[in-house]
Amino acid sequence: MIERLLYVAHDHLNANYGVLRTANPATDAVILVESQRMIVGRPWHPERLFFLLSSARHFAAQLAADGFTVRYVKAPSTVDGINQAKKEFGNLPVIAAEASSHRQLHQLTEYGVQWLENDFFLTPRIMFAQWAESQKTFVMENFYRAQRVRLNILMSAGKPSGGQWNFDKENRLPPPKNYNWPDYLEHERDQIDLQVADDLGMTPTKTWATTRAGALKQLEHFVANNLEGFGPYEDAVTSDNWALHHSLLSPYLNNGLLHAREVIQRVLQAYGTLGAPIASVEAFVRQVVGWREYINGMYWYLGEEYASSNALAASRPLPPVFKDSSKTQMACVRSVVADVEARAWTHHIPRLMVLSNLALTSGTSPQEFLNWMREQFVDASDWVMVPNIIGMATFADGGKLMTKPYASGGAYLNRMTNHCKGCRFDPKLRVGENACPFTTLYWDFTDRHRDVFAKNHRMFQALQGLNRLADLPAVRHRAAEVLDLLGAGQL
Repeated sequence: MIERLLYVAHDHLNANYGVLRTANPATDAVILVESQRMIVGRPWHPERLFFLLSSARHFAAQLAADGFTVRYVKAPSTVDGINQAKKEFGNLPVIAAEASSHRQLHQLTEYGVQWLENDFFLTPRIMFAQWAESQKTFVMENFYRAQRVRLNILMSAGKPSGGQWNFDKENRLPPPKNYNWPDYLEHERDQIDLQVADDLGMTPTKTWATTRAGALKQLEHFVANNLEGFGPYEDAVTSDNWALHHSLLSPYLNNGLLHAREVIQRVLQAYGTLGAPIASVEAFVRQVVGWREYINGMYWYLGEEYASSNALAASRPLPPVFKDSSKTQMACVRSVVADVEARAWTHHIPRLMVLSNLALTSGTSPQEFLNWMREQFVDASDWVMVPNIIGMATFADGGKLMTKPYASGGAYLNRMTNHCKGCRFDPKLRVGENACPFTTLYWDFTDRHRDVFAKNHRMFQALQGLNRLADLPAVRHRAAEVLDLLGAGQL
């Protein structure tokens, strides 16, 4: 006799967490809703939609095989789908784990869904809020260290393993020459995958697994082939390899197929028994236990209005190159956008120092850039992208998350990527037709906002450099040309 309806969102696909942690196959019916609004509401990247829909359909099939009463409902909206289930089972209580976005939390609370605590993260929302309330500034490093102590991760006798909290200085190597990157792990497509692809009218890559078994295989592949080299090259960007030593686990962590706890445990096991280097292990732990938890916590702590922040009054439309990689001659931008076009993913440094850097220094609307990132990335969720884009990428919150804007000229890209060699633009030049647009825009951006940045001690050196520029009028003139060309898709 069915007594409860358990609603499982497309990012809660785990039988051991969320609403399913207390599920009883004898008395509970599990409801997943493939909402038409979710599919056509935005210009989503086809690979992203494929991953989310096929993962959910596979998960529903597995639950049914495990003995649950499961209804995978296709409906105009989530509420419509739940109502369809109620027509079959009766007006039963609907239980779910706390929604992962403000919008769905509001929508389903109003509908009458009863919430269980969301345990897909290591830090409950109320616990993070308590930490945030105790801080003068929201420095991620402080949160990360408290997490390490609380969870007893990479700790020894109350002190950090390896004698230091992070190994950033050891993990900033540029891309090596003549380096043999490990082979990518490919995931074969089954009948469910092919049906989803057919429904969407697309041909998927073999990049992303759509089952828990495939996600676990990706975890093992990372530990065996990439963990050792992850740290040293985590900030490098190369045209030779789109993944480098990155784990490619974020999509599975973000839709529930993997849980942060098991991922960290596996990496710590590799540190303890396989001798994985502390610099790489700590770097990975910091991404999952530190940054991922911090970003989710700040999303909920800062509230719904945070997404509309625009402290620098940036208002330019999203440049055409973000939607078509052929619309630029900038080698790094063209390559990174092409990677996103191909598989809905690129790692954190191209996201921050190429895509976001361009949006920031060109004065692109943070909300337009946020929408594009939200739509294009396979691991994107509202909680992921809002703090990352509004706080870190575009400094649109005025410094609540970051103490300075992540803007750079071509020198950084020349050091950390191999794109500049084959590019028509020179990273050393800031004026003239061959000047790197990043170099030009960096100085123009600093100049445009010098009054705001004068109050920021971390911008002192940049402003001092700006004051020494004898050719600042020429920089301003070239920047205006760059912005016009960028807006026309001709840069």
